[in-house]
This record gives sequence, structure tokens and C-alpha cells, in this order.
Amino acid sequence: MDRRDLGPTETAYQRDLKLQQEQGEIDYDDKIMENGKLFRVPYKVIKQVVFTNVRKDELVDLEHAARLQYRLLLNDAILKAKVEFAKLTITIVYNPQDSGNLKEKISIEGIVDFLAGEGVHIDPKSMEISDYDYYKNMYTYQFDPAEIREHPPYTYTTEEWKKMRPKWDRQVIIGEKAKLVKFHEWQNSYAEAHPELNLGKIPVPEKKVSFLGKILGGNKKKAKNQEKGFWFHGV
Repeated sequence: MDRRDLGPTETAYQRDLKLQQEQGEIDYDDKIMENGKLFRVPYKVIKQVVFTNVRKDELVDLEHAARLQYRLLLNDAILKAKVEFAKLTITIVYNPQDSGNLKEKISIEGIVDFLAGEGVHIDPKSMEISDYDYYKNMYTYQFDPAEIREHPPYTYTTEEWKKMRPKWDRQVIIGEKAKLVKFHEWQNSYAEAHPELNLGKIPVPEKKVSFLGKILGGNKKKAKNQEKGFWFHGV
């Protein structure tokens, strides 16, 4: 069967949204403005909870902490989970019960009960709940250009990196051009080796050689020619 006749497939979220629109049950209308256009987002302001002072004997070890984080993320109502064994903290971003969106929801009591089922018992006094803007803190971070996540290389400060960045960018551009020239040279050599393909020749710009490079290049050429002869190292 030709699947092209079936048309584009819909996600479960799109099907639920369409069904609720048809039944007139939709009351969630949070939108964001992006490039002058309105877009509807699945979440707006949700919740983040941070559990501190988790007992070390209940987290057991790094492997247990990693498994706990994985099991938390299996819940559709939990968007983000981080279990830090060294700091004995658990950070969870979740969709609360009182949110107006159409996605899966969970209460803080449900999260605490789940953790208790995994052997981690939470002290209510060491629990901090705050609002979490999904669009600014998660959506924008994941889908906007990588510059928002830029940080200086290891051992360099931000100020040092700002001074180094222009030279680094120039070197990157030069390197990319050199790689492109090398690739075109390979294409031409491949075309010459396979004339039956009629691939044609790609114009490759001549490599610019500095004055020092010409000197060193000449010496290399001279040494290469001398290697062809026979040298007698006598007294």
C-alpha cells in the first residue's frame, strides 16, 4: 500500500486537541509571540520542585540515582528530572494538577508517593516549589540558537574569551575554506580517475602562500630533489 495516500500523520497531542476543539471542551488558550506571529504552546507556567537533604543511604549509589532519574522521566507529567547523588538533591519540573493545559498532570503528593515507592522518603521541610516558565526556561533553551548556551573554554574567563573570540572566528573561517578547497581537490582527482562519469572539473582557488612559506617550501623542494641522489658521508 502506498502510504503517501494516507496524508501526514498526527501526534497524540494534535489528535486530542482536535477532538476537544470539536467537542467544545477546550479552554486552554496560552499563546506566545515569536517573530510577530502567535504560536500556541503545550505548556506555559508549570512547576519546579527541589528536594534537598535526601538521605544518602536511600539514594544508595550513583547507579541507583541514575535509575531513579530514568523512572521519573518515564512519567509523562514530568518534563525534566535531575537526581544529583553528590549533592543529595532531586530537581523535578512537572505539570501540576491545577494547570489549564491538556497534557498529563501530577500532584506534588503523587511525586512524593512515587519517590517513597522507590525507597526515597522526602522531608516536607526540605521541599521548595516554584513557578517554571516552560517557554523561557525550556522551549527557548532547546530550540533557539546555541549562542544562549555559550560559555568560555575550560581554564579561560569570560573576559579572556571575549578578547580571543574574534581571532578564533577568523581561524575557524580559514579552516572551513581550507577544508572546502581540499574537498574540491579530491573531487577533481576522482573525476580524473573516472572519466567515464563525465563529472567535470571544479575550479579550485590557488592557495595563498606567505613569504616565509615560499622560503620553507623552496627548501623542502630542494631537499626532496636531493633525496633522489646518492650521498656519501665520508670523513
